[in-house]
Formats: sequence, structure tokens, C-alpha cells
Amino acid sequence: MSPGIEGARERRVRTGGIELCVAELGDERQPTVVLVHGYPDSKEVWSEVASRLAPRFHVVLYDVRGHGRSTAPVPLRGGFTLEKLTDDFLAVADAVSPHRPVHLVGHDWGSVQSWEFVTVKRTEGRIASFTSVSGPSLDHFGHWIKKRAVRPTPRRVGQLLGQGARSWYVYMLHTPALPEMAWRGPLGRRWPKILERMEKVPSGDYPTASLPSDAAHGAWLYRDNVRFRLLRPRADAYTHVPIQLITPTGDAFLSERLYDDLAQWAPRLVRRTLPGKHWVPRTRPDQLGRWIAEFVTTHEEGGTSGHSRRTPATGSPVEYAERFGGQLVLVTGAAGGIGRATAFAFAEAGARVVAVDRDGEGAARTAEMARLIGAPEAWPETVDVSDEAAMEKLAEKVAGEYGVVDVLVNNAGVGLAGSFLDTTTDDWRRVLDVNLWGVIHGCRIFGGQMAERGQGGHIVNTASAAAFQPSRALPAYATSKAAVLMLSECLRAELAGRGIGVSAICPGIVNTNITATARFAGVSEEEENRRRKKSSKLYALRNYPPEKVAAAILRAVLDDEAVVPVTPEARGARLLSRFAPGALRTVARLEPPL
Repeated sequence: MSPGIEGARERRVRTGGIELCVAELGDERQPTVVLVHGYPDSKEVWSEVASRLAPRFHVVLYDVRGHGRSTAPVPLRGGFTLEKLTDDFLAVADAVSPHRPVHLVGHDWGSVQSWEFVTVKRTEGRIASFTSVSGPSLDHFGHWIKKRAVRPTPRRVGQLLGQGARSWYVYMLHTPALPEMAWRGPLGRRWPKILERMEKVPSGDYPTASLPSDAAHGAWLYRDNVRFRLLRPRADAYTHVPIQLITPTGDAFLSERLYDDLAQWAPRLVRRTLPGKHWVPRTRPDQLGRWIAEFVTTHEEGGTSGHSRRTPATGSPVEYAERFGGQLVLVTGAAGGIGRATAFAFAEAGARVVAVDRDGEGAARTAEMARLIGAPEAWPETVDVSDEAAMEKLAEKVAGEYGVVDVLVNNAGVGLAGSFLDTTTDDWRRVLDVNLWGVIHGCRIFGGQMAERGQGGHIVNTASAAAFQPSRALPAYATSKAAVLMLSECLRAELAGRGIGVSAICPGIVNTNITATARFAGVSEEEENRRRKKSSKLYALRNYPPEKVAAAILRAVLDDEAVVPVTPEARGARLLSRFAPGALRTVARLEPPL
């Protein structure tokens, strides 16, 4: 058994006087996925991802020379060059998959060295695909620096300075003796707590006890390669395999701008962005595992680069596909209006979609269309969000069959107009049960699953412009939406430390069927029908499409926005609520033209 990797089979691979410790999981008859670790890690950094891949693939992990249970070169100087690391990789690939190319995945320095593997001729035919996480090619990096230094502009200079500041540790690792002393001393002892505090890496069996020596030896990865390659980058560093680039949005060490020119070096490129910090193999193993599995499967089946499969329809930004592809999104109130448009927008971005509504037929139509639009998978679920027990059962089913939700959109809502004195207790209960308690149930149950998983997520709650625009005609509805807005603000503060974002979306007058089903308190059935028709006509004349609200929802998740007033009237009402609340109170006294 390999320490920290439950159920792994272990073997030793000899190469150039070095013995590499190799661990294997899964069925050897399945496609082989080789996971390469970075600095100052050992192969155990991949244990969570490996366990998720093992049911479908032959998963191989190895300790890079001088790390974990692999032996170190003697002398250390000159023993960690990219050429020698390539020798090691080829030895491992030949041992574990002699007759089939392997799918390569690298993180940090595992990714840096893997870029070498996929750009040199002697590895052609041995690699089927490469997934890069938080580690650029030193050759590409060198060209990136030269381009900005030779033709400086304010933006390019800013990019150079920004990445230079992020690379402070590289300079430190080039100093003689000091890094080794630090890692074998106080830094090595404190590193697990530093990762836990700064990177939110869960405590447990990682890092391993070999960390101090791993980090001391690994300093030579930088000393043997960085300066030479950055000053003399190869001109032929073009990739010969499909590439999947996964970029954590909160990486403290690498700027996303490093990859701006990557397409010229990697013609078969798929880009992904993942909310998280540098050590995503430990903090986001579910999403990372899904993307790796999807990419490997695509190229085992003889697919193309996959880029076209992830380009959203109807002109949605490609960055949505990079961010949401493969993620699990649950939308309530998905049978029509804003909910259906939101389900479709996430589907176009390649997300897996759960369409929830008490209208089962409507939810089924939404799920069916979502699959046609681009969702890899979509499922309808018939649930009344005001029913706590039903929501508990839904969450249990979704987690058990589809996985923990990555993005939750609490959108289900009902309309109610009429004066306060005409609004009955039953009217209040109906509005609050759906508009407020439905949101509370969703946040508590699905948000609780997100928090327990410990891999972040995002919650979107549909409030309304009525949340900050009082109205004599909408006391119950406005109260419910104001409560949703404040709930969202409170929840955002509570869940920020768990990597879970919360956004409140505040549409205004949007052309949906909410007016056709809204209740009007204190009037006869005939008058209620007349007012519904009049309201529907007014909303149709305004003709603000729900697709624009859906686009605002995706943008809110992408940018982790707190409160998003969508329509011009919503933005105006929010502005007045801050700077001229008296004007809003005056408007609130006006009788709506119904």
C-alpha cells in the first residue's frame, strides 16, 4: 500500500540511477491517467482526485525524483533538469502502459515539467492528452516575458510587474542553502497549518511526513531550469496533443494573463476556470475529477479538442463555458420565465442542469431542451419549494444520483398584489412560503451540502426591484423579496469563509408569466382576471426578456457579485434607495394604473 492513497498498488521503476515510487489504482485495462505532482508535494497531493477517477480509469501517480519515496539524484545539482524529468516520465509510461498512450495531468511543477513532455519530439505517440493545472511551460513563459519586455505598453508592463510580484518565492528558492534550512526547520513544521489557513486545504493525511526533504530537494527544480529556460526559451515548443488548461481564479502565484498567448503554442486547446486557490487538487477534487474524466473520455473516443463542444450557443461568452462546463446547476422555478432562461443559459455553457418546478411537465420540457442546447446531462424534478420535507428528499436524491450542487439558483416565486388591509393571512402565508421559505429551504439544505463538501460553490437568490422599492400595491410581495435580499447578504457574510458565494438578483419588470398567475387581493374573480390581463399587457409592452436576467445571473456567479439590479428601473430604484429614499416613498403612494 502507498501511504495516503488507500487501495493503491505500488511498484518501483528504475531510470538513470533513480528509483521512482509508482502507485496505481483502478483497472489496468482502462485508459491510463498519469498524475504528476508539483512543489513541494509528493504524489499524495492527488489522492482525492485519484480516488474519484479510479472507478473509470487506470490511475497512475508517481513521486518525482527526490520526493516522497523516490530516491534523489547524487549530486542534486544538475539532477532535476527537464530532460531528466522527461526520462523519468517515459520510464513510468513504458512500465504502466507499454502499448497505449497515457493521458497526462500535472499540477504546479508537475504541470511545468509536463509541458516539456508534450512539446518534445521523443514523447510523440506516448501521450494522448494533457490537462494542465497551475503550472505554465517555462518556454511559453519566457516568450511571454520577452514579448512584453521588447514591446512595452502600460498594460504589458503592469502584467510583468504583477507576475514578478507573484513569483517572489522563485527568487527565494534560488538563494543557496536558505530554502533547505527553512524547510527542514520552522517552515516545514508550519507548512500544513499555512496550507490550511491560507489555501483552505483540509487537514488530514496531506502533506506527508517527507515534506521537509521533498521541499529541500525540490528547490533544484527551480535552480536547474528556471533561469536557463526563461532566458533561452525554445522556439519549437508547440504541443503535439490536445490540451485542457484549468486555471484557478484565486491563484496567488500565477496570473491568468500568463496564458493569453497560449493558443499559438497549443492549437488544440480547451480552457477552464475554477474558483479556488493554488492547491485545487486538495480543495476542488470533485470538479477537477469531472473535467479530467470528461477530457480523457473525449479523446479516448477519438473526439476533437472539445473546444467546439464547450462554445455556448447564441453568442454567450466563451468564459461561461470555461467556468461552468461540467458543473452541476440546480434551478427552481425552471418550468418557465427567468428559471427556464437561466437553465438554458447554464446548459449553453455546458453545465449539467437539474430543472425543478412544481409543474412537472414544464420542468421536463426545460430539461429536454437543456440537453438539446448543450447540457451534457439534464434532469427534471417535480417539487414544491415551500415543502421542507420534499426539498430534503430532493437534496438527498440529487446528491446521491447526480452529485453535490455547484450552483444553486433559488428562483421559484409567486406574485401577489393588493393593499395590506385587503391581504389575508392565507395570502401572506402563500407568498412567504414560496418566496421566502422556498429560498430558506434551498439555502439551508443545498447550501449545507456545499459547506459539508468543503469545495465551495455559489448560491443565487432571485429577489426583486421591489426589495428596495416600497409600494402600496405590493406589501406582501415586496416584504418577501426584501427578506430574500437581506437573507442573501447575511448568508454571503457567513459562507464567504467556506468559499461559497451568494448573490441576490433583483429584476424589475420582466416579460414572464408571473403576471398571468399572480393573485390580486381584495377583488372579485372577474376583476382579478381583468387585472392579470392588464398587467400582462404592460409587461409585454415593456418586453424586457428573461434571457437578459439569466445572463446577469451567470455574470453574477462568474464575478461573485453580491447584489445585482438587472433592469434600468431596478438600478434606478436601488440608487434612489441609497441617496434619495424620500423620492421612493413618494412614488410608493401612487396607485398603479390597473
